[in-house]
Amino acid sequence: MINLNITPGSTDTGNGIDVTSVVDQILSAERAPETLMQQQQARVSSQVATINSLNSGLAYLQEKVNDLKDVVGALTAMQANSSDTGILTASAQASTPAGSHVVTVQNLVTTSSYYTDSLAEPDTTFGTGTITLQIGSGAGSSSVDIPVDSTTNTLSKLVAYINANNFGVTASLIEDSTGSRLALVSETGGSSGDLTVTANSTGLVFHKSSTGQNSALTVDGVPVSSTSNVIAGVLPGVTLNLTSAAPGVPVQLTVSPDTARAQRAISDFVAAYNSVTTAINNQFAVNESTHSAGVLAGNSSLRSLQASLLSDVTYSISGNKGLVNLASIGVNMADDGTLSVDSSKLSDAVTSHFADLQTLFQSVSQNGFALNFSADLKQLADSTRGILNLNLTELASTQRMLQNQINDFEDRMTQRQKVLINQYSRIDTMLRQFPLLMQQITGQLGVLSQK
Repeated sequence: MINLNITPGSTDTGNGIDVTSVVDQILSAERAPETLMQQQQARVSSQVATINSLNSGLAYLQEKVNDLKDVVGALTAMQANSSDTGILTASAQASTPAGSHVVTVQNLVTTSSYYTDSLAEPDTTFGTGTITLQIGSGAGSSSVDIPVDSTTNTLSKLVAYINANNFGVTASLIEDSTGSRLALVSETGGSSGDLTVTANSTGLVFHKSSTGQNSALTVDGVPVSSTSNVIAGVLPGVTLNLTSAAPGVPVQLTVSPDTARAQRAISDFVAAYNSVTTAINNQFAVNESTHSAGVLAGNSSLRSLQASLLSDVTYSISGNKGLVNLASIGVNMADDGTLSVDSSKLSDAVTSHFADLQTLFQSVSQNGFALNFSADLKQLADSTRGILNLNLTELASTQRMLQNQINDFEDRMTQRQKVLINQYSRIDTMLRQFPLLMQQITGQLGVLSQK
C-alpha cells in the first residue's frame, strides 16, 4: 500500500505531498521482478563458486594421484641409509638400484693455506717485488704474479688487492698479540687447489699451514678419490656426503625404496579423495536448519562426477598376488563413499610387498590403479570439456543474460521514475495552491451576495 502522506486539512493548509517518498514507494513495489532476477543471479554465482571449489579439489586430488603414478613419484623414490651418519650420509635418486654397500672414509678433503710472519701493524710497509701464486700442479695448474709496489706494499693493501682480483684464493688479515699476518686460503679444495706461494724480494716470509688433499675412501673395496666431500656417481644414483674421517671403520650403506614416503603419499591421496567426496555429499545433503540441499543438488553433472569417482576408487587389476585394489592394501570405503586407512595393513603392503604395490598403482600392461584414475581425472577436470566446466559455460551465459535483463530493467525504472516525479509534482503543486483558490472563490461569492 502506497502512503501519499495526505492528512485531513491538507487542502486547507496547502501542505501538499512528499513526492520523493511517494515515488520511492511506487518504484519499490514495481521492483519485485528485479529482486527475483537478483536472487537468481546470486544463486548462479553460488553455483559457480561451488564448481570452482570442486575443481580445485579435483586438481589437488590429481596431484596426489600423479604422485602415485609418476616414474619419479613416491613409489619410485629411494632412500640411502648410513649405519653411521657421523661418518657419512647419503641420498638416492628415484629408481636407483636397491642394494647394500660398504664405505670406509680414510680422510676428508683438505684446503691448502699459507700465512706470513707477523708485522708490527697492518699498514707496516715491506719491500717491493712480486708474489708468485701457483694453484695445483702439473697440466691443470695455474700461476699468477702479484705485483708488490707502493699500492700493495702493506698487508691491508695487499689483502684488498688480492680479493679484488679473483686469483682463486681468499686473503685475510689476522691480528694477535704478536702483530699482523697475511693468510691465504685456496678457494678450491683437494689437490687441484693446493697452493705454492713464493715471495720475491718483498721481505715477506710465507709458511704453508695446510696442504690441499683429496678425500680418500673405499666403496665396496674400491679406492676412490675426490676433490669434494660430496661425491656423486661412484654408485649409480647415489650421492655420498662425507662428514668425518674414520680409517678402518666400515660404514654400511643400504639403498632401498622410501617406504615412509610411499605410505605418506597413499594417505595424502586418501585425504584428497575424501575432501572431494565430502564436498559432493554436502551438496546432496539436506540442511536441518534451512531444509534445503546445496546449490548443485539438482545438477546431473555432479551425480555423474560422483559415479565416476566411485568407479575409479573401486577399480581393480588382475593377477597381482593379492594386491589388486585399495582394499587389499588396507584402504577401505565407508557407506558415505569416504575412505579410511588400516595403517597396519598398509604398512605391511609397503614394507613386505613393495614390488606388488608398484604394480598395483603403476603397471602399464595391467593399467594400474593410478594410471587409470589419473587418465579419468584428466578428462573430468579438463578446463574446457570437463564435466563440471561445461556447466560453468552455461552458468556464465546465464549470468550475462540476467545482468542484461537487470540493466534493461534499471533503464526502464529510470524513465519510470522521471514520469512519476513529474506526475506527483503536478499533484503536489495543485494541493499547495488549493488554499489560494478557495480564497479567490470565497471572495467572488461574497461580492455576488452583496449584489
